[in-house]
Order: sequence, then structure tokens, then C-alpha cells
Amino acid sequence: MARILIAGCGYVGSRLAELLLADGDTVFGLKRSPDGLPPGVEPVPADVTEPRSLENLPKRLDALVYAVSPSGGGEAAYRAAYPEGFRNTLKAARAGSPGLARTLLVSSTGAYGYTDGRWVDEATPPGPSGTRGEILVEAESQAAQGPPAGVALRLGGIYGPGRSYTVRKVLSGQAGCPEKGVYSNRIHRDDAAGAARHLLHLDDPESLYLGVDREPAELREVYRWIAEEGGGPDPCADTGGEAWEAAGRRGSNKRCRSDRLVDSGFTFRYPTFREGYGALLEEVRS
Repeated sequence: MARILIAGCGYVGSRLAELLLADGDTVFGLKRSPDGLPPGVEPVPADVTEPRSLENLPKRLDALVYAVSPSGGGEAAYRAAYPEGFRNTLKAARAGSPGLARTLLVSSTGAYGYTDGRWVDEATPPGPSGTRGEILVEAESQAAQGPPAGVALRLGGIYGPGRSYTVRKVLSGQAGCPEKGVYSNRIHRDDAAGAARHLLHLDDPESLYLGVDREPAELREVYRWIAEEGGGPDPCADTGGEAWEAAGRRGSNKRCRSDRLVDSGFTFRYPTFREGYGALLEEVRS
């Protein structure tokens, strides 16, 4: 049994908490307002941007998972969450837990700012295209330095239960048609949480892993598959409109590899978008 603090116990963090509770661990969930935590999680009301609110963190922690989301999309919000919030939380956790053995920082593949569809992995220089990516890389560097030496998990686009907007957009005919060569990198919520749990258990992890499924795919292919499986209109029958999701991805186009994660022993429950969106189609139909 381990004592684990999850700072930012939201969409992914809550699912991770459920997995850890099932393992028999003691799990603490840190949020500004701890409402909505999974049953069994011990609430820790605190704000990572306010060091004084972190003075009474649980003691004797074995691991810290930092999965905080910025309060907004601007540079100030990102810097407050990463790296300042991470630094505040790690300092407070170490103060009461000298035996803290593992930190896990949940980051993003947004650290890669490439636009040419190239393949990237943990050995690829991040090359962030904007300030937000640079801030993420700065926080990852902090995690790697420790102490204790930490692990960063760069997640792709997260989807899963309760997040069926892509499916609904496609089936309603409102999605539009992405250009050819625009790639998407995704991970199902349950696999994101499962990967985090897996990395907490590894005896000697690397400092960085990519958390994406096994098949980065053209966004156009993903939309067309959803339409065909769900009985919706072909989003590319009329190519006059730009895809709503592709419009939000301007400035980044790459294909991410998760070989390091798989080679470490992790098995995906949803290895491609087909299994993941297939489950969401069932959710939409029910």
C-alpha cells in the first residue's frame, strides 16, 4: 500500500485515483474545491498557486502525481500551473514527506510544435511553437531534476466517457472535412490514467514518456470512420467547410510514437481511435 497525492484530481486524475484505490493505496485528491472526488479519495482543499494553502499537505507520502490544468489559455495561467504550481506543490510535499520516492508530471504533446507531420518520440527535441509549450518543457525539466527524480508523461488529446463532442459533431454533419495530411494524436481517458498508474509502479522509469495510442491517424480518416460506423454523413462529401477541430490545431502537426511506454510493459485498452471511438458511439446510442 502506498500513500499517493494527486494534485489536480480532475478528468484523468479521478480515474487514476479509482485505479489506485483498487490497488489498495491511500489516495489524496488536491483541488481548490474537493467536491466530486471519487468515493474513497481523501480530499485536500488547496490551491497550487498559493503556497500557504499547501502547508498542511498529508505527511509520509510515497508519490506525488501532478495533473493540474491551467485556469485559462494564456501565458500567465500556464506559468501559474506550470512550473510555479508544480514547484510549490513539490516543495510542500517534500517538507512533510522526506521519503517521497516518485513524482509524476502529467504534461502534453503540445511540447512538440512541428507542423510537417513528422514522427516524434522522446528523443525528438521538443521544439515548442509557442510560449505554452516552452512553459511545459520548463516544468518537465524541474520534474527531472527532483529530488526525487521525476517522470513526465506527455499526453495527446484526451477523450473518453462524457467527452463525445467529436462523435456528435461528425454524426450531426457539423464537423467539416480536415485537409489531407493533418494528423491527430489521441489517448483514451482510461489509458491515460492506466499509463500514469503503470509509471508509478515502474522500478526504474525513464524521465519522459509519450502517452498516445498506437496509431496516430489523419483527422480526415478519424472523422470518416466515425461517420461510417455511426451512420452519419460523410464529412468530406462537401469539402467547402474547414473542420472545426482542425482549425483549433493550427500550428502543430506531428505523429507521436508511444513505443517507450509499450516497451516498458504497458498495454493499451484502446490501442487505436477505432476501439476508443467505438466505445463512445455506444455511449451516444444509449
